[in-house]
Amino acid sequence: MTIQTENLSQGTIAVRGGLNTDDQYGSVVPVITPSTCYRYEAFAKPREFDYARKANPSRRLVEQTIAKLEGGIDAILTNCGMSAIHLISVALLTPNDLVVAPHDCYGGSYRIFNSLSQRGYFKAKFVDQSDPIALKEALSLRPKLVLIETPSNPLLRVVDIQEIAEQAHQVESLVLVDNTFMTPILQKPLELGADIVSHSCTKFLNGHSDLLAGILVFKDQQLATDVLWWANNIGTMTSSFDSYLLLRGLRTLSARVKLQQDNAQKVVQFLANHPKIAKVYHPSLPSNLGHDIAQKQQKGFGSLLSFELVGDADTMPTFLQSLKIFTLAQSLGGVESLVCHPATMTHSGISAEARKTAGISDQLLRISVGLEDIADLLADLKQALAKV
Repeated sequence: MTIQTENLSQGTIAVRGGLNTDDQYGSVVPVITPSTCYRYEAFAKPREFDYARKANPSRRLVEQTIAKLEGGIDAILTNCGMSAIHLISVALLTPNDLVVAPHDCYGGSYRIFNSLSQRGYFKAKFVDQSDPIALKEALSLRPKLVLIETPSNPLLRVVDIQEIAEQAHQVESLVLVDNTFMTPILQKPLELGADIVSHSCTKFLNGHSDLLAGILVFKDQQLATDVLWWANNIGTMTSSFDSYLLLRGLRTLSARVKLQQDNAQKVVQFLANHPKIAKVYHPSLPSNLGHDIAQKQQKGFGSLLSFELVGDADTMPTFLQSLKIFTLAQSLGGVESLVCHPATMTHSGISAEARKTAGISDQLLRISVGLEDIADLLADLKQALAKV
């Protein structure tokens, strides 16, 4: 059964992805298909699925659902978010090609582009994409690929997808937007001019911190087909069981994102008025870089925020050890609230100089606000701050 999405909301698409597709038994929830190989109909006549490295029925339902959520034509599910970034690098870039990425992008993205460029696979340039002069200079080099990450990780800076995409297309660059933080519930990059959207499905799309997966969503079918050849070639695919779990997680995506966002807004208000917090980073704040852009580009401000703690090196461990509900872990988007110290966790793989350039200080913490009762979350922060 094909979902007709023209008049359906994002929440409905997420809930109904894959439902009622079982013609054999009439199962409402789709079955898990673990088989790695599929019987040919006849000599030289393969079925739709022939070998699971290339495609799998369980995985295909997830790809179709997320493609519909993003407004794309097709999608490729991979075994983690970084695998998706690696896949697009291998599929699109050659030694003479240039990729332009944000200077403050996720540490894993920075690491893979930087390390592969050092080995000569392609060239990489990291620029402040909110700086029009720096961006113009980078685009004058006619990059093959431009990565946009908005809001950025971990400082939640927002850049204009539509404006950057228009400038990039003028020099025939492809535009890839990492939409992990916003999800298609709050931001639709393909509608704003992007060619490809990526996600770490490990985060919000799954929402339960119990699987690894990534995805690429495409506006153009030929580009998707070309990248799929490489996905099959190097083997980036995820399992049927993880595909099933991801599809189940998607069913609550809209509800989770909206409640987490409501909780986060109250956390932002609490921290912004606390004397032991030097600065808060969240797109809802007028002081946040790109606040005006976020108001027009996003359908909400999201549930990720960062803040700088007043004090010295001894303050940080005291605060983190005092938290009872927020868990010190380097992920985000799950139902549970997490706190992360970027300098020693998500961005520890990049140099201290690069972190300084990106504005990531040793006193910076990132919070992923979960679904716990907001009164409990605020009480936990209050008691931990009282101890520093």
